[in-house]
Amino acid sequence: MTEPSPPDPRRAALMSAAADLFFERGYAATSIDAIIDRAGGSKRTIYALFGSKEGLFEALVRENTERMFGAALFGGEELSLEATLRDFATHLLELFTNERTVGLYQVVVAEAGRLPELAASFYRLGPERGRAWIAQVLERAAARGEILPCEPDLAAGQFLGLVRSDVYYEIVLGLRGPLSDAEIRHIADAAVDTFLDGMRPRG
Repeated sequence: MTEPSPPDPRRAALMSAAADLFFERGYAATSIDAIIDRAGGSKRTIYALFGSKEGLFEALVRENTERMFGAALFGGEELSLEATLRDFATHLLELFTNERTVGLYQVVVAEAGRLPELAASFYRLGPERGRAWIAQVLERAAARGEILPCEPDLAAGQFLGLVRSDVYYEIVLGLRGPLSDAEIRHIADAAVDTFLDGMRPRG
């Protein structure tokens, strides 16, 4: 079996410097020269590895989105429905307290009009992936009779709306600081309890 290639330190250094600059200055105000000044290297290296500043930005979005919305976000099959939803809600809220997560979202939104394919990629790899996974969890729970029959995708979106609540917008808009551990637990518990109260069979 072929051994995986070791990480390219030049690529990692350029992506780290670019991430810091994009979040500090925004995409449009960050030049390739500024990235090189911070990370070292040359324009030739950036063009060889990423093709352009836009290619570097896209690679950064893909890598960070995978890190944020990767396997750690999704609980195991052995958990109960309530525990699965609670774990998912807790992890999602923890993402909202991460400055890099918020910064990435803000940059993507700012560039969405000019780079719509980038916004679509972020949504597909992140929020859409999470909603699809929750929809599968709810579909299986409905088949077992644990919750009422539902449109899984719609119900998943409603659950995520309860988790995000207004706190998400307050954080993204810079109106409040990160959530404390106690606030995360409280919001996650309230979202799961409210959602399941409306979804469980009566009687």
